[in-house]
Amino acid sequence: MSEFLAALHRISATALVIFAVVLAAWGTYLYFRRAAVNGGFRSSFLIMAGLTAVQGLLGLILLLLGNRPADWPLHIVYGIFAVLFLPGVYRYAQGGTRRREAVFLAGAAWIVAIAFVRGFMTG
Repeated sequence: MSEFLAALHRISATALVIFAVVLAAWGTYLYFRRAAVNGGFRSSFLIMAGLTAVQGLLGLILLLLGNRPADWPLHIVYGIFAVLFLPGVYRYAQGGTRRREAVFLAGAAWIVAIAFVRGFMTG
C-alpha cells in the first residue's frame, strides 16, 4: 500500500510542477499583455492550491506509515510552505487592481513551481 502511495505522490508531484509552470506562464503572459486574469485563470489557481493540499495529505500519510524522504524536515517545510502560500497569495491579490492580481498570482505560481522542484530534490 505504501509503495502505491509513494508512486502516486511522485506522479502527482510531477503533474503539479507542470501545472504550476503552465499557470505561471499564462499569468505572466496576461500581465505583460496588460490583461486582467479571468475566471479560468483564477479557477486553475484554486485547483492548483487544492491539489497541493491533497499532495500534502498524501505526504502526511506516507510519513505516518514510516516513509520519510531523504531530507525529510526540509521536504516537509517546502510542502507546508506551498499549502499555506497559495491560498494566502490568492486572498491577498484580491484587494488591488486587476494587473496587480495578475502579477501576484503569476509570481506565486513561479515561486511554488520552484518549491515543488526543490521538494523533488529533497525527496
